Amino acid sequence: MTVGLRDRERAALDRAVALAARGLGGTSPNPAVGCVVLDAAGDVVGEGWHARAGGPHAEVVALREAGERARGGTAVVTLEPCDHTGRTGPCSRALLAAGVARVVVGVPDPTPQAAGGAGTLAAAGVDVVRAGPEDARGALRVNESWLLAQRLGRPHVTWKYAATLDGRSAAADGTSRWITSSASRADAHLLRARSDAVVVGVGTVLADDPSLTVRDLPPTGDDVADAELATRAPLRVVLDADGRTPPGAAVRRGSGPGAGECLVLTAGDVGRGPRGGVDLHGALAALHARGVRSVMLEGGPRLAGAFLDAGLVDRVRGYLAPALLGQGTAAVVTAVTGASMDAVARLEVDDVVRVGPDLRVDLVPVR
Repeated sequence: MTVGLRDRERAALDRAVALAARGLGGTSPNPAVGCVVLDAAGDVVGEGWHARAGGPHAEVVALREAGERARGGTAVVTLEPCDHTGRTGPCSRALLAAGVARVVVGVPDPTPQAAGGAGTLAAAGVDVVRAGPEDARGALRVNESWLLAQRLGRPHVTWKYAATLDGRSAAADGTSRWITSSASRADAHLLRARSDAVVVGVGTVLADDPSLTVRDLPPTGDDVADAELATRAPLRVVLDADGRTPPGAAVRRGSGPGAGECLVLTAGDVGRGPRGGVDLHGALAALHARGVRSVMLEGGPRLAGAFLDAGLVDRVRGYLAPALLGQGTAAVVTAVTGASMDAVARLEVDDVVRVGPDLRVDLVPVR
């Protein structure tokens, strides 16, 4: 049943979303889930989140912390408790064993193998309620990538770029360090850390020799979350149809805590696309098979344009510097989409935040 939440439940769901975010970049192919347990008086007695695949689920962690105080209380969970036995037992059974009287669900589980926890709990006499659209927004957003991957069978793709106010990514002489501020660069590294994979094309590798490691993370204000993020090392992926990535490229040799495995995908691996590069659908299918649910696309305008033309960009994050170059490399995509105003790719502004002196703009396609 979908209802408006009580004030303490709404606050608990917001807190559960923040807890779930601690797991981003570490839980795939599982979702990121947070749970807050309230006692019968409505006071917080337990908190938990799913930290990594194969580890205890959020509900189990929160119930352990709550102990007997959970009996007769309320469990507030960002995602419907699972009802199956995988590497861990069903959370629906754990909640029943703890004696909770009410469960608030942010988002229903769309997967056939794990869904059904709400029904099991309700059949056992637990008061199960689903948050309404406004209250559930945070729970939907924190699992945006996982939910899309379940629906479409491919990873969620966020294209990130940085530009001056007049749309330039480099000066006329080719220099580009630094278009945006150190604060924006650190914020972009936070997005890397929360992604399962970072993807570039071979052109970017040959031109810039990036390492694609996670480093210089900004403090989030949550010490536990910062400690979790420090362990993140997303898969580093090069889309390279003809195998031109040099053996000594930085992306191949990067090491350290923020350096994930390097994967070079060629046309021989995933097929060739219409522009002569790798087949993007094939590349995303290969990443999905490896457990990747979220991709941060950091390639240049040609690769971004190819993803856009293929309808494979799910979110755009732009960092806009308050600067004007007038000349130089355009940060716009090189795409067929938008060749006329009848075919323009429309985006909807989802969020605008000031990061240091820059603007961070998040947009989603209008579909």
